[in-house]
Amino acid sequence: MSVAEQAKRVYELRLKADLEARHRDRFVAIEPVSESYFLGDDFMDAAMAAKKAYPDRKSFVLRVGHEAAFHIGGFAS
Repeated sequence: MSVAEQAKRVYELRLKADLEARHRDRFVAIEPVSESYFLGDDFMDAAMAAKKAYPDRKSFVLRVGHEAAFHIGGFAS
């Protein structure tokens, strides 16, 4: 399972309800081995907090309450 898949699983099973109720629209970096998570007001804040705590591990960043961390482009009809 990839880091992204593992992190998304941690988010769905452990973090989603609480984070979406209290931290919607913020960013969360999840280090899936420890299941530790790091919140930030922007992508880099969350990513750098995870990197500082676990410099030798990969983390995955999600935007709380969204399908993707970023939305690119517009809606075409």
